[in-house]
Amino acid sequence: MKKKSIELFAGAGGLALGVSAAGFEHETVIELDRNACDTIRKNTELRVKPIASWPLVQADVRTVDFKPFEGIDLVAGGPPCQPFSIGGKHKGHADRRNLFPEVVRVVRETKPRAILVENVKGLLRPAFAEFFEHVVLQLTYPELTPRDGENWRSHLARLERYHTKGKPSGLHYRVVFQTLNAANYGVPQRRERVFIVGFRSDVASEWSFPLPTHSLDGLLRDQWVTGDYWERHRVAKKERPAMPAAYAERIKRIRDSVLTAEGLPWRTVRDAIASLPDPRRRVNHGVPNHVHNPGARVYPGHSGSPLDEPAKTLKAGDHGVPGGENMMAYPDGSVRYFTVRESARLQTFPDEILFAGSWTESMRQLGNAVPVVLAHRVASGIASILDRRGNAA
Repeated sequence: MKKKSIELFAGAGGLALGVSAAGFEHETVIELDRNACDTIRKNTELRVKPIASWPLVQADVRTVDFKPFEGIDLVAGGPPCQPFSIGGKHKGHADRRNLFPEVVRVVRETKPRAILVENVKGLLRPAFAEFFEHVVLQLTYPELTPRDGENWRSHLARLERYHTKGKPSGLHYRVVFQTLNAANYGVPQRRERVFIVGFRSDVASEWSFPLPTHSLDGLLRDQWVTGDYWERHRVAKKERPAMPAAYAERIKRIRDSVLTAEGLPWRTVRDAIASLPDPRRRVNHGVPNHVHNPGARVYPGHSGSPLDEPAKTLKAGDHGVPGGENMMAYPDGSVRYFTVRESARLQTFPDEILFAGSWTESMRQLGNAVPVVLAHRVASGIASILDRRGNAA
């Protein structure tokens, strides 16, 4: 039987696509932002699978009653990250965009068999240690709600006492979390995100986050020991960048077999976009969302992503796109902005999915997205637990 899910804060659909690919069927997909909804609608109109079957609801999560979805298999979503991101104002609990309480409410109302929450790695900074503990314990005991007039620290203390008591009753979850680097799972981008996963107490589960499949050492071996990377991309020796001095000793150890280069090579920007035409030289190439946006420049802290490394983390930005994280740096020192299609590939969106809106708006959607491949890896592990004998619905 198909497993059912709810998607919160869907954005352009990165997490939702990964969850769909893992075998879940969305009962509802909630997103407030009009532009992100336009992207989903555009792909629905084009009948792009699986988006065409998503029951999209453009609404503020705070206004939605989720009780009709009680007993759902999975609640998934990435609440707005601005309260915790390095580029944000770091208000946490005090930020009106903190919607973690709504995630807890959805869990309380739907009683799902599993929970999947994603957010920026800034959530684990020391400044947010108490906040994060509060989030985890609320997801663990979603029915232990704040009392009238009780502030969050008092609520946290009550949750801690209940947790250490060790004899929970009612609805509760076994919750774990980990920061995952997307590059370690075949995404051509260094992107670290926190994933929180929980299983309802009656679901038999011995679960762990997926082990990495790709590595920096694998890439160094491929480029500077065997040379297979350059041969695969037909890059002549005179056109190759210099071997990175920072990794010289590490490369030597790999070459001498002192350091085993485990895993597949990290995927690079070149790996991701090699099959796309250069948008500066060809205009009528027929590739959608692949238009050159001029004006890229280097400035302190924004130097672009080297062509032969995984991209730096794509950013959304509060006021348009902050140049460096969303531009490419060629070996000769020149730079240009990534096109929307290139950025979609860096986030592992399938090519058939199109993005609505301007370059800046589309890049904002992509900068906020979860890499599809990474979402799929985590969601597949959850699905495998729910499919086990005794757990299957």
